[in-house]
Amino acid sequence: MKKILISEDAFGDLNDGFLFFEAQEFGLGDYFTACLRADIEGLKVTAGIHTEVQGFHRLLSRVFPHGIFYTVQAEEVTILAVIDLRRNPDWIISRLNKK
Repeated sequence: MKKILISEDAFGDLNDGFLFFEAQEFGLGDYFTACLRADIEGLKVTAGIHTEVQGFHRLLSRVFPHGIFYTVQAEEVTILAVIDLRRNPDWIISRLNKK
């Protein structure tokens, strides 16, 4: 199994997602966090099989409209961004190009 590392930017993205969904309905932020955490944990086994976008692998969340962008090096997976895919595609590309 691979080791998962989450960048500070990705932690910030997860926190932003939590705050957004929690503002929609009490408890939804916790559900968001639990779902994304399960998706990320799955990368221990499935990392590297996902489509590449802008030079990063992209895992689509099973429940929320978010993409988890990551790289794989040997036995290490680095999560670089967790982006709401409903955003403007140009914004998403510019965000990923900053990595």
